[in-house]
Amino acid sequence: MKHPCLLENVTHLAAVASLVAYFFLPPAANAVQSEWVKSEGGDIRIVADRPQPDGTIPAILDIKLKPGWKTYWLEPGASGISPQVTIDPQSGISFSGLRFPAPKAFDDGGVHYTGYDRPVAFPLSLKREKTGDLTLNASVFLGVCKDICIPVQADFSVPLPASLPENPLDKARIEAAVSALPGEPSETFRVRSASFDAAAKRLRLSLVAPGMSAGTLPELFLAGPPGYSFGKAENVKMADGQVTAEVPVRIPSNGGALKSGSVLLVARSGEHSMQTPLAFD
Repeated sequence: MKHPCLLENVTHLAAVASLVAYFFLPPAANAVQSEWVKSEGGDIRIVADRPQPDGTIPAILDIKLKPGWKTYWLEPGASGISPQVTIDPQSGISFSGLRFPAPKAFDDGGVHYTGYDRPVAFPLSLKREKTGDLTLNASVFLGVCKDICIPVQADFSVPLPASLPENPLDKARIEAAVSALPGEPSETFRVRSASFDAAAKRLRLSLVAPGMSAGTLPELFLAGPPGYSFGKAENVKMADGQVTAEVPVRIPSNGGALKSGSVLLVARSGEHSMQTPLAFD
């Protein structure tokens, strides 16, 4: 007859073994994370959640940069490559663009560009166009840069079956990326006026922002129609509770005056950021 303590120990060890096995099981086949695609400067993947009742599909392009490497914003600057995502139109999923957290400005020996030097996630604006099981087929092209800039291209296929269970970790990753996006204009963070001087090739801006002082003026980032680019803000001043600035505009040879609403402004003031299209006076 076996000793009761021995039986108890065997039962305990079996329970521990089962628990260990549970935590080290390979991911389920319907997991909504793609495999990481590795590059010299960092790894990329797509993380998605099950479609919502309104048809939207929460998802992010997840970029894990290595130390010292950078990637780019919507308007990357003179030498950058902005991220590009293409969704297979046969997948039954529509795509209306990437969304970007507020970037940083970099100056590497006279070369100015705009982007990110830490791991970053870009929410994808996706919507289901048919019912039943779906597969998100996406092609991604972006640049990562250190001493040299490297283009990274990857294809992803993420199954989204109709019976997909919700994954709390993936949901939390996506929600964190969305919460990091710039906010809408408010009474304490907004553009007061904007105008475009086509002859001088300059934007003139006036805005209010939280936490302003002479030493902590907001950073301004602009993106416009293809071919247009924007220089570093000049004559940045604070007076009467507002900041004024002028931004040089490079106009393509076949371009013309910028139209109201065609330029996107992202402003960062400390831990706060705001995004809005510019309505010209």
